Amino acid sequence: LNGPGKLGLLITKTKEWLLAIRLERNYTKREIMRMYLNTVDYGSNAFGINTAAKTFFNKSPKLLTTPEAATLVGIVNAPSRFSPALHPVRSKRRRNWVLQQMTKAGYLSATEMVKDTAKPIVLHYSVESPVQGLAPYFRTEVAKYLQAWARETDHDLYADGLKIYTTLDSRMQTYAEKAVAEHLALQQKWFSAHWKGQLPWRDENGKVIPQFLETAMRRTQRYKSLMERYDGNKDSVNYYLRKKYKMTVFSWQGEQEMVMSPMDSLAYYKRYLQAGFMAVNPLNGYVKAWVGGPNYKFFKFDHVRQGKRQPGSTFKPIVYTAAIDQGYSPCFPRPDVATTFPGAAGRPPYTPKNFEGNFSGRTFTLRQALARSMNSITAWLVYKLGPETVVAYAKRLGITSPIDPVPAVGFGASDCSI
Repeated sequence: LNGPGKLGLLITKTKEWLLAIRLERNYTKREIMRMYLNTVDYGSNAFGINTAAKTFFNKSPKLLTTPEAATLVGIVNAPSRFSPALHPVRSKRRRNWVLQQMTKAGYLSATEMVKDTAKPIVLHYSVESPVQGLAPYFRTEVAKYLQAWARETDHDLYADGLKIYTTLDSRMQTYAEKAVAEHLALQQKWFSAHWKGQLPWRDENGKVIPQFLETAMRRTQRYKSLMERYDGNKDSVNYYLRKKYKMTVFSWQGEQEMVMSPMDSLAYYKRYLQAGFMAVNPLNGYVKAWVGGPNYKFFKFDHVRQGKRQPGSTFKPIVYTAAIDQGYSPCFPRPDVATTFPGAAGRPPYTPKNFEGNFSGRTFTLRQALARSMNSITAWLVYKLGPETVVAYAKRLGITSPIDPVPAVGFGASDCSI
């Protein structure tokens, strides 16, 4: 026990010994083995036997052949050293050793062992990537939440054998992703035909916005990294931003290999239309489908979580919720007439109009007014309740985006994320 290294080893081994005793007292050997195989690292970002079987052989564990199962068992002692993807010869020797041990233990006959050791390792290797599979934007958001949760609760997401369940409906998600892709591809075709190679970033007068790309580039991580690398030397940064490279880019016809500069790439992607989609169960708030953009690999910006737009009339139920909670009945009558908010800070008075541009003068209940999405009666409720009250209810209902307490708050004037 001379030296801290050996003392530390003794402490570690003592802890392992005590843990082994507790495991033996509480679990059978079969249960211990199941827990181990479900959490151990197999390399290639594969934790647990289910992920390992899918990564190396594209199978579920119950469909593995004996040689395939032996290959995975052989990996766990040293995942990098015995990886069949990285070191196939070494992995085969290790697999055959496992098969020999199975024969010695009586789980495999000598004939079967000879037959299995002669077989090659045939991989269907595919490392699971966050950009592949269903709902990548949603999975990314769930991962962020779980990482924060794991830090707070002292859990290891990858080694604790956790099963993560979400409310997402895989069928709805599949249809949602297909719908967004089909819609955007068609709209992109029309959009490109309309502009015919011209720059589409225009102001309200139809003029090209000056420095549009330069301003957008300054917001990117690439620009910030180059500025840091070259100590703020803009000449060096601009040189590399305009230097051409071979890169793979997105298109609705499939990925394409092109040679372009980062500035060219930015201009290329700025011509692509974007969309976000989320379906929620209105009874409990469960997320059923979440599409953050056209393609997660090339467009990391999540239009559901990060994108903000004016919610418009979809905000009106919050106004009516506040009204009902403040004592108004759904049957409360109110005429369809104008409501004028006094001007503030030198601004003129504000009189919201109905969609049709006029007022009927007829009386409607609050239930009817909400069903018809009537601006006049919504405006009157905001006037009576006060914009601040409406904002407070929006916050209570879970909206975290900043909302301005202005007369137009009831019409969704403030930007919110989905």
